[in-house]
Amino acid sequence: MALTGRTALLAAIGSLPVGILAPSWTGMLAVNAPLSLAILCDYALAAPVRTLRFTRSGDTSVRLGDSAEVDLLVANSSRRRLRAQIRDAWPPSSWPAGTDQEASRHGVTVPAGERRRLTTVLRPTRRGDRQADRVTVRSYGPLGLAARQGSHRVPWTVRVLPPFASRKHLPSKLARLRELDGRTSVLTRGEGTEFDSLREYVPGDDTRSIDWRATARQSTVAVRTWRPERDRHILLVLDTGRTSAGRVGDVPRLDAAMDAALLLTALASRAGDRVDLVAYDRRVRARVQGRGAGDVLPAMVQAMATLEPELVETDARGLSAAALAGAPRRSLVVLLTSLDAAPIEEGLLPMLSQLTQRHTVVVASVADPRVDAMTESRGSAEAVYEAAAGAQAQAQRRNTAEQLQRHGVTVVDAKPEDLAPALADAYLALKAAGRL
Repeated sequence: MALTGRTALLAAIGSLPVGILAPSWTGMLAVNAPLSLAILCDYALAAPVRTLRFTRSGDTSVRLGDSAEVDLLVANSSRRRLRAQIRDAWPPSSWPAGTDQEASRHGVTVPAGERRRLTTVLRPTRRGDRQADRVTVRSYGPLGLAARQGSHRVPWTVRVLPPFASRKHLPSKLARLRELDGRTSVLTRGEGTEFDSLREYVPGDDTRSIDWRATARQSTVAVRTWRPERDRHILLVLDTGRTSAGRVGDVPRLDAAMDAALLLTALASRAGDRVDLVAYDRRVRARVQGRGAGDVLPAMVQAMATLEPELVETDARGLSAAALAGAPRRSLVVLLTSLDAAPIEEGLLPMLSQLTQRHTVVVASVADPRVDAMTESRGSAEAVYEAAAGAQAQAQRRNTAEQLQRHGVTVVDAKPEDLAPALADAYLALKAAGRL
């Protein structure tokens, strides 16, 4: 049984005249006995909670930053009218801080033998699966003095997907891809590109592209046009170790790396290349392999939705083995990890030769804009020390990048909002040069 504020108010009002005019046990009994009887009657007339039936429907997935609607159908099979307050409980990260009280509570009246639909709007603040907790019902009597209370388990799961904020860059990258593919007037040629067609020579064309045999068969000079190779294999390797847990601004490094991986996946699948994914720290956390162009991006999004950083040091030897196993023939291996000196020098560099001998390797990392701001600090001794620390961090990062480049690795080091387009540009540059 749950008592309401109305009960407390009536008890207080009844106690005033008793305390003033007849302060005695008899006076208190004269006030509280009728009130207690009214409470018991009100409780007896409240609709039972255990006989209620609940059914869920609605969204099962939502992108981070968007809203999801989950419907809760309440069926009252009793003979009494249900007047209730219902709390549809979800994990705290299902709403922005401070809004869960309003979003999860619903007032409802359901006549006997009827049903009502309630809608809970979720606005998740983290990726992953959000599972519904208990539905708690407080059923009030007709006088509003007492209520029955109980809980029901009504399972439902909403998967919160990565937001893919970098998709706004996709149209411009596809336009560049069409130029490389020969669909516009810009035609490229590079080592390893595929022959596309013949056309008439125009001043400014590379004379090395002239097809002399075709020219001998016609009255004009013919040149060969080329297009980037297709059906190449790209392996994305997400480092989910402790360095991926660091936050840059308000975003974990892992989330920024995921966003870059999604943009590259969307671009490469449009280019006719095959894209696979491996997420690794000390074991494989997620894998997407062998998907077609139409299925690979949704599969990537689903695989990334539940990934969380692991607070362990990444096993570089195991990561290298996982990459080699996922790319049995020559591929573009994109390693999304940190450029911190210790993990690279002690972990990745000794194993890098195994990858670069067989594959083209790109290392993409999230840079912290706070470090750039630190180097500009002036005005006090503390600010100067901060600037020196920022300059030292930048120098170490540049040194690490140079070591990787000496091993033939392409390094992409950019701020969180710039990493995705920068990685896409690096992919297009390699494709234009015929290095895939």
